[in-house]
Amino acid sequence: MLRPLFLTFFFIVSIIANGAAQDTLPRISVKNISNKIIISWKVTYGAKINTINIQRSSDSLRNFTSIGSVLEPMNRDNGYVDNKAPSPNMFYRVFVAFEGGSYIFTKSHRPVRDTAAIIPSGLQTGESSKLTHPAAAGFVPSKFIYTGKDNNVIIDLHEISGSKYSIKFFDEKDNPVFEIRKVTEPYLIIEKVNFRHAGWFYFILYDNGILKEKNQFYIPREGRNGIPPGEANRKF
Repeated sequence: MLRPLFLTFFFIVSIIANGAAQDTLPRISVKNISNKIIISWKVTYGAKINTINIQRSSDSLRNFTSIGSVLEPMNRDNGYVDNKAPSPNMFYRVFVAFEGGSYIFTKSHRPVRDTAAIIPSGLQTGESSKLTHPAAAGFVPSKFIYTGKDNNVIIDLHEISGSKYSIKFFDEKDNPVFEIRKVTEPYLIIEKVNFRHAGWFYFILYDNGILKEKNQFYIPREGRNGIPPGEANRKF
């Protein structure tokens, strides 16, 4: 199954995600985050895009092969994660096909290593992802970090952009999953595969090191959507 990441980025990883600053087509950003290659871009074309394919080659000019495509090519913030790159020194480009038959290729790029974006994270003394009180009127999803229709995790900070944000993710047993030390884009999508399994996950959102929000989200198993039965009033 082809899965988009808008780290986006990244990342997605971090991963898939974020982490990866996006450029505007026909320019792309290609980053190596935790050995996952995140190709990302923004769409500002007025023309309708029919297809976006991501291509990879060991050569910067030829022998490119398509390794995947995105499900929603007209999304303003878009991207793809290559989890199976044979080498960190491969070249990447994006093929864009417009309605009417015209098309473009972006310039090819090698990944730039980004070690600061997403790192393994441990809990500091006394820090816990769990909220200390029950949800008063049932589970209320965060408006900043939540799952989309494809069950990937969306980070949307447009309403509060301008500050310096960081995010820590934890599984239901309070084990650290990963951390985005510096959120560089107001809108990112992290592929669900970066969370490794279905279930509840928690996050802590910081604004300049100060707690902004603690909340949770649910990633269902393949083929299922939404919050599991009986969990709407879950206490955590």
